Amino acid sequence: MRTLYHLPLDPGCRKVRLLLHEKGVEVELKPEKTWERREGFLQLNPAGEVPVLIEEDGSSIPDAWVLAEYLNDAYAEVGENLMGTTALDRAEVRRLVAWFDRKFAREVSDLMIDEKVMKRFLGVGTPDSSAIRAANQNIHYHLDYIGWLSDRRNWLAGEDLSLADFAAAAHLSCLDYLDCVPWDEHAGARDWYGRIKSRPSMRPILADLIPGFPPPAHYADLDF
Repeated sequence: MRTLYHLPLDPGCRKVRLLLHEKGVEVELKPEKTWERREGFLQLNPAGEVPVLIEEDGSSIPDAWVLAEYLNDAYAEVGENLMGTTALDRAEVRRLVAWFDRKFAREVSDLMIDEKVMKRFLGVGTPDSSAIRAANQNIHYHLDYIGWLSDRRNWLAGEDLSLADFAAAAHLSCLDYLDCVPWDEHAGARDWYGRIKSRPSMRPILADLIPGFPPPAHYADLDF
């Protein structure tokens, strides 16, 4: 049985979980408290970060970016091609994945998750209200961009569903769990997310429950 070391409220881990489901790859999920720097885990990934996939032959593949492309290549005959068919298609998918995994993470999701969850969980101080305020302001720009893209394309990177959609959905699902997404102010982004949210691969994500952090009532509601 394959094993995925992960954290439930980590966007990179959620992206990989979505892709595994889309490709029909079954895994055993093992939460990993990366801050404990467990020796056995460091032997799997010296960077000490999740996600890490252990294949059936014992191969260890770390890093959400690496894993996403690995899964698309290793299971190319299963499900959809999520990277695009031409060089330009692939460039656009990678551009948007970088947008969400770097820019959106830096300006929104990392701030929210670190301040609202990790500080409380680790007992390392109170949330920084200025960081949360900045994230609350920044998210509008990103939701506007999602709406702009989805108004002009069938999916974020073009006509076909791609890794870009799952990267964005992974980040937004974490923030939605924390009730930090102003959906009512961004109909275009909400409509796009509703389409992703209805996919079978989202069901395990929507069933996540983090002890001490219950999600809002709309989190698992497909008619949010």
